[in-house]
Formats: sequence, structure tokens, C-alpha cells
Amino acid sequence: METEQMIRKLPFIVAVWALLLSCGGGRKAAVSSTSQEPAAPARPAFNADSAFAFVKAQTDFGPRVPGTPAHRACAAWLAEKLKQFGAETVVQSFQTTTFDNTVLDCRNIIGRINPDSPVRVIICSHWDSRPWADNDPDPGKHKTPVDGANDGASGVGVILEIARQFQLKAPQIGVDCIFLDAEDWGPGPDFKGRHLSEYWGLGTQYWARNAFKAGYKARYAVLLDMVGGQGARFSQETYSVMYARNTVDKVWNAGAQLGYGSLFVPENGAFVTDDHYFINTIAGIPAIDIVPYLPGLEDSSFGPTWHTSQDDIAHIDRRILGAVGETLLYVLYNEKQ
Repeated sequence: METEQMIRKLPFIVAVWALLLSCGGGRKAAVSSTSQEPAAPARPAFNADSAFAFVKAQTDFGPRVPGTPAHRACAAWLAEKLKQFGAETVVQSFQTTTFDNTVLDCRNIIGRINPDSPVRVIICSHWDSRPWADNDPDPGKHKTPVDGANDGASGVGVILEIARQFQLKAPQIGVDCIFLDAEDWGPGPDFKGRHLSEYWGLGTQYWARNAFKAGYKARYAVLLDMVGGQGARFSQETYSVMYARNTVDKVWNAGAQLGYGSLFVPENGAFVTDDHYFINTIAGIPAIDIVPYLPGLEDSSFGPTWHTSQDDIAHIDRRILGAVGETLLYVLYNEKQ
């Protein structure tokens, strides 16, 4: 197995780039749905333009950095949207302390579809944005907050569109749409202290240790992180494979069946310390991460806009949003009680 170093959520993480697991579905020339789709339960069509509009609505608030007016305003908007789409909505307010000893007032926002169903699946994304563009090629912008159009808002936009579609036809199971806070206030490359995994995903760690409902369980969780960037491709992240191989196969096979094999690539990715890591290790719920892996880029395997001032709405590809959203709808409507 071949290995290499790569930049991830934590600068010290070692990447694993190895065997090509399969040749099937990985050779499409473009992100498009052209193959004959297998028989599946009827489901509404994912609207990529609507998902894009939800991404833009978030960025219109400005950077959603915890403790700012933009963060508070966007939180209220997200909760209201979930209620508007018929979800039983819970706002989990909490305080947390960051790696640099900043105390943050935070909110995890949870929308429950079919709340009485005992069988539940989680779809989640962080909704905060990074306080500093510390990966920007211009050092003068390293203290500038990030719009987070891709890194945060893209996953939320896809989930909001899925929730909107649930109004048209409810799935057979219960689905919990969770917007997780304080994911991206972690140390950057200039931090001189020890880099610890628990410096990231603060909202998820709180959620995993403080269930909003006694005895809460879920069949599995799917995390969406940076699912709208231009040129994205999604390999199979290694923690996802370790903890939730069956769910990885389910999602990647669905993507291939729908004609998105060039996007959902059946290759080993890398270890990423992301929200799903804490869902797996603290909550004990099998969780996967749909996250880009673009090895060979000079600054970040997450894509050229990661933690830069260029992570804005101009660099969002609605075709990628559409492919991810359609794939998830296919998976969710195929789940049975």
C-alpha cells in the first residue's frame, strides 16, 4: 500500500492513498446522470438550483463565526427553515472552549422528519465558518474570516433541499437533519502547541455526549463536508470505511448507479478528523464523511479554496450539489423500516 503526507483538518494527519478498489463506475467523463437507473421507490427530484440558493442565503449573512451577529442571525434562519419544511425542530444551545481558550456560545440545530419513527438516519453538516483564512496564498488575509460557501454552507444547503423535498413525499424512515456548530475553530499551521483531534468538531462532541432525546439511536449518519466545490471528487474516507463500511458501499454504489461514478470514486481516501469521527467514537453511531480528496494540490487536498478568502459563492458548482443531493435522496428513499 502506497502512502503520502497530505494536509487535512489537522496538519499532522497522515494520509492513506492506496489500492484502487474497483474500476466500475469511476470512468464517467462528466458529473452527469446518463445511465439507466435501477428500479427504486418513487422519490421527488433534487433541485440543485434550490440547494444553491440555500448556500447563497447563508453566505449572504456573512461569515458565520460563533459569537458574531451573522452567526446568531443565520442560526435563527436555519431553525425557521427546518420548521417551515415540517421538521420537529430542536435548538441545542451550549458553551464550549476552543484550543485558544475562547469561550463560545453555540447552537446545534436539529430538524426531525417523521419524529415518531423508531428507525432513524442522520444527515448532518457543520454550519459555522472558519474565523481565519489562514491557508490563503495572501498572508495579509490570514486574519480575515472565511465566507465558508463550500466549507460549511454547501452541506447545509443540500440538507435543506432534502428537507424541502420531504414535504412532497415523506421517506419510510425517520431522518434527523443536524446542523453542527463550532466545527472549524481549530488550530492552523502557525499554532505552536500540540495539535489534538478534540480541538475540532466541538459542536459534534457536545451533541454526542448530550443526547437531545433519551436513548437516542440511529441506523447510521452521513456527514456532508465541502460538497459543492468546483472540481470536487469524493474518495472513500478511511475512518468511514473503518467504522461504517456498509454505509460507504451503500452511498458510493448509489452514486455509481445514478451515473455519478466520476464524483463518488471507489478509491481509498485518507484519515480525516471531522465531525463523523466523534459520531463514531463518542456516540457509537456508524458514520461516514462525504468529503473531497484531491491529492497533488500544492496547498490542500480539500481543494484550492479551503480556508481561504476564495471560499465564496462564486466557487460553488451547483452540478456537484445536485449530484450529492440526488444520491442521498436515492439512498434515503431506499431505506426500509
